[in-house]
Amino acid sequence: MTDAKGSLPAASGERHGATAGDARPSGHWLILGVVGLAQLMIVLDVSIVNIALPQAQEDLGFSNGSRQWVITAYSLAFGSLLLLSGRISDLIGQRKTFLTGLAAFAAASLLGGVSPSFAVLVLARALQGAAGAILAPAALSLLTTTYTKPKERGTAFAVFGGIAGSGAAIGLLLGGVLTEYLSWRWTLLVNVAISVAAITGALMLIPRKGPSAQRPRLDLLGAAIISAGLFCVVYGFSEAESHPWSAPGTWGFLVAGAVLIAGFFWWQTRATSPLLPLRVLRDRNRAGSFIGVFIVGVGMFGVFLFLTYYLQQILRYSPVKTGLVFLPMVAALMCASTASNIKLLPKFGPRVLAVSGMLVACGGMFWLTGITLHSTYAADILGPLLLVGFGIGSVMAPSMNTATSGVRPVDAGVASATVQTMQQIGGSIGTSLLNSLAASALTAYLVGRAPTPVNEANAAIHSYVVAFTWAGSIFAAGAVICGLVLRSGPPAPAVPDVASATPAEPA
Repeated sequence: MTDAKGSLPAASGERHGATAGDARPSGHWLILGVVGLAQLMIVLDVSIVNIALPQAQEDLGFSNGSRQWVITAYSLAFGSLLLLSGRISDLIGQRKTFLTGLAAFAAASLLGGVSPSFAVLVLARALQGAAGAILAPAALSLLTTTYTKPKERGTAFAVFGGIAGSGAAIGLLLGGVLTEYLSWRWTLLVNVAISVAAITGALMLIPRKGPSAQRPRLDLLGAAIISAGLFCVVYGFSEAESHPWSAPGTWGFLVAGAVLIAGFFWWQTRATSPLLPLRVLRDRNRAGSFIGVFIVGVGMFGVFLFLTYYLQQILRYSPVKTGLVFLPMVAALMCASTASNIKLLPKFGPRVLAVSGMLVACGGMFWLTGITLHSTYAADILGPLLLVGFGIGSVMAPSMNTATSGVRPVDAGVASATVQTMQQIGGSIGTSLLNSLAASALTAYLVGRAPTPVNEANAAIHSYVVAFTWAGSIFAAGAVICGLVLRSGPPAPAVPDVASATPAEPA
C-alpha cells in the first residue's frame, strides 16, 4: 500500500532479520559498527590525503598544477557513479554490493599506497572513488533495512550522520598523524586494514537475503546520462578552483552537466524501469532532506578548508595540532546528531531541526569572521567550532534518516545513493565556489598595497573571512529553503510493508 506521495512505508523488522516482537539476531547492533567503519573510510578519504600531498609531491616529483588531480580523480569517480551504484545495490543485493565495494576499496588503496609514479597514484584514487560509489549507498541502505523500529533507527542514523558530518575533520587529524610520524603512503594503506576488518565483520554479521519480490531492471540509458551529467558538474566545479569561471573548461562542462541532468529527469518520466523513480522525490520531507544534506555539503567545507589554511599558514599550527583543533567540533557534532535524531526528530519532525541547525551553523560561521593576525584558539575559534558542529549535527543525521525513511525496499539503494550524491555534489560546489570567492577577495585586497609579509597575511585572512561570510549566508539561505519545503510536525509513523518482504537466504 502506497502513501499519498507514492512511497511505501518502511519494512518491518521481520523482513530484515528480526524475529517476532523485539528479538534481534546475534550481532544486530554490531552491524552498525561494520557499516559505520565503512562510512568512516569513505569520508576519511575526502580529506585524509590533503595533508599528505606535499610529501607525496616531493616523493613522486609531480608539479603543483598536477597536484589537484589526486583529489579530483577521487571526486569525479565517486560523484558520477553514485546513482548507478545505488541501483545496482537494489538489483544484486546490499550485502553483495557492500562486500564488493569493501574489497575494491582495499585493492585501490593498496595500489595507491605502493604507487611508483604520479600516474599510478591518480589511477588508484579514481579506483578508490569508484569503489566508494559502490560502497556508500549499500552502507546507507543496509541501515535503512536493518534498523526499522523508530528508536533503533534513530540511534543508527545518529551514529551514521555523525560520521558523515565529522569524517572530514577526523581525516585531517589522522592524515596529519600518519604523514608526520609514518609516511604519506599510510594515508592510503590504512584503508586496507579498515577494509579487512569491515569485510570480516560483514561476512559474519550481515545476513544473506533471497531475491527481492520486486527485482528492478537496470536503466542503462538513464545510468549513462546521469553519470555523464554528474561527471560534467563535478569536473566543471573542480576546474573553477584553478581557472576563471569564464573559461570554456569551467562553464562548458557546467552547462553540459545541467543539460544532461535535466535530460535525465525527462527520461525518468518515460523509462519503463527508471534509475531514480520520481516517487522517491515526491514526498516533501524526503525532498527537503535531500536539499538539507546538499546545503550542509556546500557550507561546511568553508570551515574545514579555510580554517585549516588559517591555522597552518597564519597561526603556524602543525598538521597534527590542526587536526586536534577540530576534535571539539566532532564531539559537538556527534552529541547533536544523537540528541536530534533520537529525542527531537520523533517529537518535532525534520523542519524544526533543519531550520534551527542551519541557523546555529550560520552563527558559528559569522563568528569566525572576527579572526585576525592575533586571534587565539580559546577566544576566537573554539566557540565557533562548537556552534558549527552542533548545527551540522542537528541537520545531517535527521536529514539522512528522513530521506531514507518510508521508501520501498526496491528503492532503498537508489534513495541512499541520492543522499550521498547530494552531499558529494554539495561538497564539490562548496569547495570550488568558496575557493573562487576567496581568491578574488585576496587579489582585490592587495590592489594598491605593498607586497609586505603583513599585508599578504592580512590579505589571506580577508579571503578566509569572505569565505566564512559566504558559508554563513549559504546556511542562512538553507534555513529559509528547508523551512519552506519541509513539513511541520513530527513524521508519520512507519507502517510495516509485509507484501514486499524479502525471504532470508539459507546459509
